[in-house]
Amino acid sequence: MDNGYDVANYTAIDPSYGTMADFDALVTEAKARGIRIVLDMVLNHTSTEHEWFRQSLNKESPYRQFYIWRDGEPDALPNNWRSKFGGNAWQWHADSGQYYLHLFAIEQADLNWENPAVRAELKKVCEFWADRGVDGLRLDVVNLISKDQTFPCDLDGDGRRFYTDGPRVHEFLQEMSRDVFTPRNLMTVGEMSSTSLEHCQQYAALDGRELSMTFNFHHLKVDYPGGEKWTLARPDYVALKALFRHWQQGMHNRAWNALFWCNHDQPRIVSRFGDEGEYRVTAAKMLAMVLHGMQGTPYIYQGEEIGMTNPHFSSISDYRDVESHNMFIERAAQGKARTNCWRSSPASRATTAARRCRGTPARTVASATVSRGSALAIITRRSTSRRRWRTPIRCFMPISS
Repeated sequence: MDNGYDVANYTAIDPSYGTMADFDALVTEAKARGIRIVLDMVLNHTSTEHEWFRQSLNKESPYRQFYIWRDGEPDALPNNWRSKFGGNAWQWHADSGQYYLHLFAIEQADLNWENPAVRAELKKVCEFWADRGVDGLRLDVVNLISKDQTFPCDLDGDGRRFYTDGPRVHEFLQEMSRDVFTPRNLMTVGEMSSTSLEHCQQYAALDGRELSMTFNFHHLKVDYPGGEKWTLARPDYVALKALFRHWQQGMHNRAWNALFWCNHDQPRIVSRFGDEGEYRVTAAKMLAMVLHGMQGTPYIYQGEEIGMTNPHFSSISDYRDVESHNMFIERAAQGKARTNCWRSSPASRATTAARRCRGTPARTVASATVSRGSALAIITRRSTSRRRWRTPIRCFMPISS
């Protein structure tokens, strides 16, 4: 469910990835090569298979307060909030006669951050991984952890204004930073859903009281006609430039940007903002230069360095993404799916035939390495330059075009 973002155990390794001994070996070998490991940490919600949630099904259990349970009737929801994945954000539990909140999938129950015991347990989770040599954390949708405790109906929207950048979110993050992130010297990057510049100036302030840096997604909504993400449309490049200028100038000397084009939630940027045909490599290099030329820390998603494009699946059954399936069911139409970016990066020419997608020629790191004009070569040179000369990435000057 949701490709692993439904966490059933915060301190165990999914067997499909190996064992804890394998993880320890990875950390050791990475450090020996000057590589630091950053873990994706999902602290807004857990899987309904998590032992905390199983215990919370008992109304007398202290774990009941680990989640957000509210009164209602089978046909009367606590409010009209919508799930990010479609449908309402509440699931009825008949045995206890209440609803629990799930801002994402039904199997992902939101944690109750108002409960100090929840925060204490999550601190232990972060400390557990810091003790195993992890150097950083990506905090999934961390700006959604604080909800308006009156849980009002949203007469003008889907409810997000009552839990996005919520009333205690900065307090909670300052507590986490003070008690765990700073003492353990952890780099932290927060994924900020539907946030604002003003909040990110505080989340990623240079005083380090909350997080090291933040991801925001406004620049990836310039091809949403009328705010609609599931309708294919051409990007508004003028709006894109304006957004970059707004955020670069707004964060300058105040807070730190995390720069990115792609992640597991987004279609491939070359397909989306560039060209998949004759100008694929040129587009990949251009997009890389834009990203690596701004103030902030660039993130390179797997395959981005070789100009990977969307797979163009022909059937919804080819997708594994819960949001894509929910939207397909609701609208009976296929849009830009989050799974667009889940395309294998072939390890060698020997494996390309088995991993080709709909007849598209495979793109490998090996083939990209041989050319100084490849996207990989450009990204490598830019990354090297940024490590050598830090001054240029701390300034931003817009130019007319």
